[in-house]
Amino acid sequence: MTDTGMKVMVVDDHDVVQWGFRLLLGEQAWVEQCLAASNGGEAVELAAKLRPDVALVDLFLGEESGAELSQEIRKAAPATRILLISGAGWISPEAARAAGASGFVSKDWSAADVARAVRMVGKGMTVFAPQSERAPASLSRREREVVGLMAGGATNKEIAGRLFLSPHTVKDHTSALYRKLGVRNRAEAVRRAERLGLTS
Repeated sequence: MTDTGMKVMVVDDHDVVQWGFRLLLGEQAWVEQCLAASNGGEAVELAAKLRPDVALVDLFLGEESGAELSQEIRKAAPATRILLISGAGWISPEAARAAGASGFVSKDWSAADVARAVRMVGKGMTVFAPQSERAPASLSRREREVVGLMAGGATNKEIAGRLFLSPHTVKDHTSALYRKLGVRNRAEAVRRAERLGLTS
């Protein structure tokens, strides 16, 4: 991979966040083109058509798992390297690699550090946020309520209605659950929570 002419795809379901990353990456001399997708379907379609060098993928896209989406993107465009990013979640290097990702960074990182991580992944390196950035594993009362409703099959929208929360707040809670339970998606979260007796 040369150090110029990189094509980067940003996959994030928040318009402002997506816009911010596109602005940041578009200013980098080594980025030739910056694409954007708001969901998994758009991301896979864009990847297959335009073959980006790097896809910066939010770990949690609404009800979708960024880790699972990484695998789909890699199937559609095997040469595309994935960098997962999250503001509230965490994924182990082992789980990220298993999903086909070359790195994971936090949205708490500075703009310069995120851009540097994208560049490094594009050049064939791996970048992983240290485990020290992971939150403690104890679940709050609200997180237990959310995972209990998830176990009953409720969607984020339904959970928001039941608990009188905004969908964005529910997404934050599910992100925290995935991080604390060390899982990648809803099904794994429910299974782990049930094994730990957290859904009763």
